[in-house]
Amino acid sequence: MYKYEGRLIYQNHDDDGILEVVEYKGVRSLHFGSSSRQSSMWVADPNKLELSYVRAMTSWLLFKPTWNEALLIGLGGGSLAKHLLYHFPDCHLKAVEYRQSVVKVARSHFGLPLDPRLKIIVADGGDYVRQRTETFREHYCLLLVDAFNHDGMAESICNLAFFDACKALLKKDGMLVINLWGGTKNPVFQQVAIWLGQVFNWKILFLPVRNRGNIIGLAFNDSTPIHAMKELATHAETLEQRFDIEFKVFLKDFGKHNASTLNQVIKP
Repeated sequence: MYKYEGRLIYQNHDDDGILEVVEYKGVRSLHFGSSSRQSSMWVADPNKLELSYVRAMTSWLLFKPTWNEALLIGLGGGSLAKHLLYHFPDCHLKAVEYRQSVVKVARSHFGLPLDPRLKIIVADGGDYVRQRTETFREHYCLLLVDAFNHDGMAESICNLAFFDACKALLKKDGMLVINLWGGTKNPVFQQVAIWLGQVFNWKILFLPVRNRGNIIGLAFNDSTPIHAMKELATHAETLEQRFDIEFKVFLKDFGKHNASTLNQVIKP
């Protein structure tokens, strides 16, 4: 059976809707009942990041090359988790995924490994973060948020209290990275941008993903240093060679799209 221009290899329903896995030209993708791809994987190279927005989420490496503890809100097919486990042997990840069936598909069809460095919790990501502002205060170096359902951004993370709680969970030099959708004129994006600015004292950057509707938001906690553009350019070259990801493009686009906040994070 064919669907979304590819071969349907898996289909299931849970209480939250349809899950489908489709293969097309060597790429396996997860769908939630629509043509939008929630996660994708090159079957011949499972650790390569196929989706441009997921590659853009790694842009935090420009600013924070060393880290150990990360919290992921939203797992999907596990592309980002696999990438981090593969490239950072000393990392420890905790991933919160709302749907148990998504976790099962990530294991069965997208090669998410059983790895002692990765702990998966089936729960609502927004509730999980808000309920741990004391027990895990200043615990994480990174907080990576990519939580969407078939209707858009998950409701439980689309509020000021969630971002306040994220800041509380981050170390003083920690970073929040979030995948947003719909472009700069989208009211949800505009509201989230204001919340991020308020919570993180406008130490924020946005990275529109070229030829996509995604915008990646980066928020920097209070003790994050200001980086020199020249040093970042050198670092981008090194990262690009190491990961085969377009870090030089990311740095250029940060400079192009953040006129009002760039000097809070990057100096000329």
